[in-house]
Amino acid sequence: MFEAVRQNKRIAQVILALISLTFVFWGVDSYLNDRGGATEVATVGDTTISGYEFEQALREQQDRVRAANPESVDAGLLQNPLFRRAVLDNLVNQRLLAIYAFENRLSVSDAQLRDTIGGLEPFQEAGQFSMARYQSVLRSQGMNELQFQERVRGDLTTQQVLGAVGEAALVPASVATQLLAAQLESRSVHMAQFKPEDFVDAVEVDAAAVKAYFDANAAQFTLPARIKASYVVLNAESLRNRVSVSEAEIQAEYEQNKASYGTAEERKASHILLQLAADASDEAVAATRKKAEDLLAGIIADPATFGEVARRASDDPGSADRGGDLGFFARGAMVKAFEDAAFAAQPGVLPDVVRSEFGFHIIRLDEIRPSTVPTLADMHDRLKTELLDKAAARRFLEVAEQFANIAYEQPDSLAPVAKEFGLTVQTTDDWIDASATGLPGVDSEALIKSLFSEDVLVNKHNTDAIDVGNNTMVAARVLEHEPARQRDFDEVKTEVERVLRRQQAAAAASAHGAAQLDALVSGKSPQVNWGEPITLQRGVASLPPQAMTQVFSMPDTALPAYAGLALDGQGYVLIRLDAVTKAEVKPDDARVKSIAQQYAQLLGSQDLRAFLDALREKYTVKLNPSALAPADS
Repeated sequence: MFEAVRQNKRIAQVILALISLTFVFWGVDSYLNDRGGATEVATVGDTTISGYEFEQALREQQDRVRAANPESVDAGLLQNPLFRRAVLDNLVNQRLLAIYAFENRLSVSDAQLRDTIGGLEPFQEAGQFSMARYQSVLRSQGMNELQFQERVRGDLTTQQVLGAVGEAALVPASVATQLLAAQLESRSVHMAQFKPEDFVDAVEVDAAAVKAYFDANAAQFTLPARIKASYVVLNAESLRNRVSVSEAEIQAEYEQNKASYGTAEERKASHILLQLAADASDEAVAATRKKAEDLLAGIIADPATFGEVARRASDDPGSADRGGDLGFFARGAMVKAFEDAAFAAQPGVLPDVVRSEFGFHIIRLDEIRPSTVPTLADMHDRLKTELLDKAAARRFLEVAEQFANIAYEQPDSLAPVAKEFGLTVQTTDDWIDASATGLPGVDSEALIKSLFSEDVLVNKHNTDAIDVGNNTMVAARVLEHEPARQRDFDEVKTEVERVLRRQQAAAAASAHGAAQLDALVSGKSPQVNWGEPITLQRGVASLPPQAMTQVFSMPDTALPAYAGLALDGQGYVLIRLDAVTKAEVKPDDARVKSIAQQYAQLLGSQDLRAFLDALREKYTVKLNPSALAPADS
């Protein structure tokens, strides 16, 4: 239930967002005044939705999908009739709400409008509304202030309807408590599964039944159209043997970047810190300095005492217990005063105390680990490889258009484009159909779609050069083609028999399981191979939905209790309920408030859907089916 509530909460948020989104740009006024001059895609009451409005809304939604999925978006999805229908339904819902708000004289005060616009983040600078920024943003959108204000006013007006409907649901604490308790209830069960494969050998399949099944389901046994293809792949790797780098280029690359190839100098030091505030008084500074210098004098007289003094006197808890040891560090790891002193010294105790923003330091430089820079000989092969990779990538960008042009201009063969770029024409060994996701080594549904297009399949032309990502382009053509065909009975007889046998075995498994359940319910003790005990919680979907529903719908008045579940084509599951643990939820449990809010949002989304359905009945809605077809179809 928790998961369901969370999912429906998201649905409600999406519905509200989609409904309100366009009002910021169009407003109520634009919905109630026909634009004209374009084909109508829908009528809502006495108003129309023009093709112009629909196409603009479609483009905006397509842009949102692309922005949310920057890697790749199937262009076909964005022109799919279902996608177009969703956009059109959204426009209709917006229009319905606008008409309702207009007829009920809902309005927004100037003060409310002013406060709303003033609080919009795009119009703010340093947390304050900026008139200059406001005007600049509106100009970039091709709007003036009056247009924008009326559109926002329309949006706010409609939001009054959405708020009244979508946020009106209330869930009493007692109901939320019961819901939470139900979700936390746990049940202990044993399960036994009767699988079709355990009954296959006992099934007798009649030859006449096999033929009858084939005759009734011949469409299941068709072979789709399939092809074998040849193709060439152009990428940086394929061009690598056509580029070169000179020794001078390798030398220059090394000199330019050698500092980054090695390791920086590191120093190991220990310190004793006498902590002092950065803004300490002169008297405190003098006193702390005197104490530090006295400690330093004692250490210089007997360097072996450094660790003992650090453990006793240092104010740095991170290093005091280690005798002041700070380990190795490179430049940039320490505060500047400390770093400058450490990197200017030689191993040993520094003769002067050093002041930083943390206080006074007594420093001992313990070891110097010099920087290392590999020689050109050490880096030669790596640099050559990197430069060749870069040169090949540049070469790919230079010739990609030429590759596409040759594949297009000489469409009857891949040999010319392969020869031009020194590529190998590859072929598919196996048949592929239109459901394939690519060719061997090339993952691209767009390439497969192109191979099954009329120009390629019927006219025997090359595909266009397809950019499959990662700086790779592919051109292909069909070598062999087999059209879709109906397989005859003799060809698929064994396959049909196997299907029928599986169906009958599944039915036998279900019948056996049901018989075992009847025996258990009647008080008998059949031999059942129960599995390991399982503890389930209602709010945690540990089993398929139908199994969870079955377990938590079983009465718990007398235990053990038994139930069974027929699985579609997968046999039968026998369930034994052994124990039920009820959850006790206190009224002040924080989860009660959370689930009440989530359930209220779920109810609100359902109320909103019902309200929109009622508006569709009140204001007649007619859709133009042709609007759902892509423009180029």
